[in-house]
Amino acid sequence: MDLKGKIAVITGSNSGIGLGVAEELARVGADLVINSFTDREEDHALARELADRHGVVVRYIAADMSKPEACRGLIEKAGACDILVNNAGIQYVAGIEEFPTDKWNAILAINLSSAFHTTAIALPMMRAKGWGRVINIASAHGLTASPYKSAYVAAKHGIVGLSKVTALECAGQGITCNAICPGYVLTPLVEAQIPDQMKKHDMDRETVIREVMLERQPSRQFATVEQIGGTAVYLCSDAAAQVTGTTISVDGGWTAL
Repeated sequence: MDLKGKIAVITGSNSGIGLGVAEELARVGADLVINSFTDREEDHALARELADRHGVVVRYIAADMSKPEACRGLIEKAGACDILVNNAGIQYVAGIEEFPTDKWNAILAINLSSAFHTTAIALPMMRAKGWGRVINIASAHGLTASPYKSAYVAAKHGIVGLSKVTALECAGQGITCNAICPGYVLTPLVEAQIPDQMKKHDMDRETVIREVMLERQPSRQFATVEQIGGTAVYLCSDAAAQVTGTTISVDGGWTAL
């Protein structure tokens, strides 16, 4: 597969799933715009490293995905967007009656509304070329629920719905929109939680991963960022030209239960 000449904009992509998707898209030739809310030298150095490793053009553009104007400005600054991957997200856990209003608003803004704003600017660019891919990183929590995650579950269900509407509005125009729904993915953030869980439950690493962290994931294995990235690459392929308005679960069987 060759995405040479395509420009992919990936939000929240200086680490974790977003960076994994960026790596896999660059591996098949896509030029990239990577993003986070920081504007550090190390962010720009990461862009240069990706460019050197894969022989593609990579730019880093800082934008705060909690702000509508910044979301729209990211796509405008990119100048072109053939592939849009809406990945930016945050999490907070609390019961509904204790859930802070500011945390609810921030999660809805970053995890859901940002995808609306970036998509609104990217679609005219895609229509002008007669080709485009919108890939929204949802979650198993876009299809099911867990207690104490009201904002996250609401936002991820919203992302699934937004993906369906986008697909319908673009049907027959060479543009597809789908949601990838990962289960637990081994990211640096998750990796950092393992030692604390080992201490809390007095278990070794493999046991705490299998019996505590992956209790709801029947495979008892983390998905990898490379697998999420590979799924995004598939959705950009000709084989997926008629795959639109749907969800692809990469969750080890979680949502089959």
